[in-house]
Amino acid sequence: MTLLDIFPSLRASAVPRLDPAVWPADTHYDGDGRITLGGVALHDVADQYGTPVRVIDETEVRERCRAYRKHFPDTEIVYAGTALMLRTVARWVAEEGLAVQVGSTGELEVALAAGIDPRRIVLQGNGAPFDELRAAVGAGVGRIVVSTLTEITLLASLVTRPQQVLLRVAPGIEVPGSSRFGFPLGSDSCAAAVARIIAQPKLILTGLHCHLGAQIHDPDLYGEAIRRMIAEMAWIQAEHGALLTHLDIGGGHAVALRGGDAELNLRELADILDDALDAGCARHHFPRPVLAMEPGRAIVARAGVTLYRVLAVTEVADGRCVIVDGDTAGRDDVSALVVNRHPAGPQLAASVASRHGAAGRLIAAEVRIPADLRAGEVLAVPCTGAYHPCAAGYRTAGRPPVVAVAHGRTEQLLRRETTADLLMRELAR
Repeated sequence: MTLLDIFPSLRASAVPRLDPAVWPADTHYDGDGRITLGGVALHDVADQYGTPVRVIDETEVRERCRAYRKHFPDTEIVYAGTALMLRTVARWVAEEGLAVQVGSTGELEVALAAGIDPRRIVLQGNGAPFDELRAAVGAGVGRIVVSTLTEITLLASLVTRPQQVLLRVAPGIEVPGSSRFGFPLGSDSCAAAVARIIAQPKLILTGLHCHLGAQIHDPDLYGEAIRRMIAEMAWIQAEHGALLTHLDIGGGHAVALRGGDAELNLRELADILDDALDAGCARHHFPRPVLAMEPGRAIVARAGVTLYRVLAVTEVADGRCVIVDGDTAGRDDVSALVVNRHPAGPQLAASVASRHGAAGRLIAAEVRIPADLRAGEVLAVPCTGAYHPCAAGYRTAGRPPVVAVAHGRTEQLLRRETTADLLMRELAR
């Protein structure tokens, strides 16, 4: 029985299109009506590796890196690895000329295993513990971002050779989802942190760092952050005689999760950053610093597509629901399409939920699906390359594999987590 049998009043609607704002550029329908990515039919990926499975388009990742290099030729682009830290992905971005930011000992180990030059690694955590700082110092990472007085004290006790340090500050710019971390600019605590770093002969205060928040699409916010941070850098030079040479404005660049969502325009951002640097440096008679930024989501989000197998289509209290063999880590503001055929008949609105989903948690809401969608077909959710851990052990369900596609080939980057993997962590009998 199909949905047309259940809901005979449905009328035909437009076939869903592959919106370039949320799907990788190399996504299209092939001659058999299947969605392909990187020259590979996504339905074949689902059959070969099982579902759920996360697919990463190598070409899309590399092209996003190149776009940043093109628009910001004089800026250091640092990939924020927390978005997706796998050895192969770290190698891709490094080959495209990006440095790598890590936020934990685990991410540091992955970056090192990928062959990243430690001098091209930036450690940035929030209250990094002793062991994490020790690992970073031992590896010889290029820069360490500190955001607490405790980190400064711990770091000073660890270093045996000069270590470049960035001080994380909060510029006082209110944005949705703004970061809570960093010393407020102009505060006594910020002045104390600067003095404490400068007092340590082996800690080299190289510059200031900030992270305004996530999914920011207004480039003016970054321009204002630059002007405020340059003023602080000029004060530090006047107060301590220390010339800071680096200014890191973090990441948080907005990407579209659904068609019509606002994104950060890189061309506009480049113009605003350049103007802000000129204005801030001229006003405070300060030499132009090296600018750095840390895109993460903006590099890998659109490169990722997650595949789910349909288990059932049913009617629920507030409409219709597609139950899939997925995870609970989805976002209900994403879209979904069936990948194994080009739907040409009637469509209806439905939500997509995981069989493991807790109450109220959806993978996607209000998506258009074929009216005759059946169990066994495969749905794809785009823009899931970043911050999408997929099930993460909920209900003891192992995390799915990650598969890279490029030039008609697939490569498994991360295998499926099995029940045996989960049981290995248990010690008690």
